[in-house]
Parts: sequence; C-alpha cells; structure tokens
Amino acid sequence: MYTFDIAAGNRAELYRDLESALDGLTASEPDAIANMANAAALLWQFLPDLNWAGFYRNVGGELVLGPFQGKAACIRIPFGQGVCGAAAQSRETQLVADVDAFPGHIACDAESASELVVPIVHQGELLGVLDLDSPSPGRFEASDAAGCEALMRLLAPRLVSA
Repeated sequence: MYTFDIAAGNRAELYRDLESALDGLTASEPDAIANMANAAALLWQFLPDLNWAGFYRNVGGELVLGPFQGKAACIRIPFGQGVCGAAAQSRETQLVADVDAFPGHIACDAESASELVVPIVHQGELLGVLDLDSPSPGRFEASDAAGCEALMRLLAPRLVSA
C-alpha cells in the first residue's frame, strides 16, 4: 500500500507532489500497463472534480482504451476525431472548457463538461494520450495542462520496453 503526502494548496504544489508520487510509483516498474494504471489511480485520487481519468494508447495509428478510473469508456478513437484524437493528431495538449463547443466531440460520458488531453511522446513517437474529464465547465486551467505535461514527460520513458 502506498501513502502520499499531496499538498491540497496551490496547483503548482499539487503537481510537484503528484510528480514525486508518480516517480516513486513508476521508477522501478518496467510494465507500461501497470504504470498507466497507477498513474490513472493517482490522478483520480488527488485531482478534484474529475469524472474520468485515464489513458488511450497508440495502437497501429489508432487510440485504444488503456487503464482508467471512471465510467466505462469509448474503446477506439481514430486520430483527428474528438478531443483525444485531436491531441493525438496534433501532438498538442487540448484544454477544452466546454466540450459541447468542441467540433466533433465524442461523448463517452454525457456528464463530461470539460476535458484536458495531453499527448504522451517519447523520442518522437506518440505512445498515447492522458485524458481527464470533469463534469464542471471550465474545470481545467493552463496550470493543469502544464502540470499534466510534466507528469507525462516523466511517465513517457516508463511506458516503453527496455
């Protein structure tokens, strides 16, 4: 069992603490699925106001559902479709305050109102995306995007075989 001291103060502190916890959870584990599962659980536990936290993996040029916390989700998402597909295709973080205003949004959970999707890239290869959903419009800020990007930079090399 793991116990983490995660600051509930400002977001910069929160993400620094999450990075330290994620490092501890994944540093010596070579299995990508185990590392994604623990990362999803960590984010689910400590990021407030989420209704979904998880991963989609790049499998043959298509996003395929990976480890997550939340309701059952869409299994396959083509690059370029929805928020996750846009992040995969552009390799740029997508911070969406109102998913209903996002062209082509895929509603896996009708309760989701805002979304943050961070591409996971290692040595130029897209490994997948981190997907966070919230039932609150405008839940995610630039500081969340920056924090999650740092987490995915740490995690990315731990998602590939040695």
